[in-house]
Amino acid sequence: MLMLEVRDLGWWYWLVTAALLSWGVLVDPLGLYLAIGLTVVNLAHFTLRASGVTDFPVQVRFFYLLLLLIALPEPMRWLFWVPMIGTWAQVLVGYCAMARLVSLFPWNREAGLTGRMVWRTFFSLPVRGSVAASSAND
Repeated sequence: MLMLEVRDLGWWYWLVTAALLSWGVLVDPLGLYLAIGLTVVNLAHFTLRASGVTDFPVQVRFFYLLLLLIALPEPMRWLFWVPMIGTWAQVLVGYCAMARLVSLFPWNREAGLTGRMVWRTFFSLPVRGSVAASSAND
């Protein structure tokens, strides 16, 4: 089921980022640099809107940027396939693997980490809004 959030500014950031990553991986590496630049803007924008840098959307964008920077050196460029595919999943169906991973960090959960929690986190259906709020209700 498609989950196109066209009224959400964050969704538009992710759409353009996915397109730039695709261009960068498939056509011209310049797209990778532009995707990183847009992610910096995305992070700055959401940091300014947030009540603090620990807000969940800010954390997701920070760790996403970190992944892009790790993938930037030439020997690591193959890694750009991961955020490219993942960002398209976020844009098209609302599944954000990075948000699910970040929700498991110790400061984002109250319960101990269990295999069942990890399974539910990664294999539950996409949700509208924050995956952190959704997993907190489990």
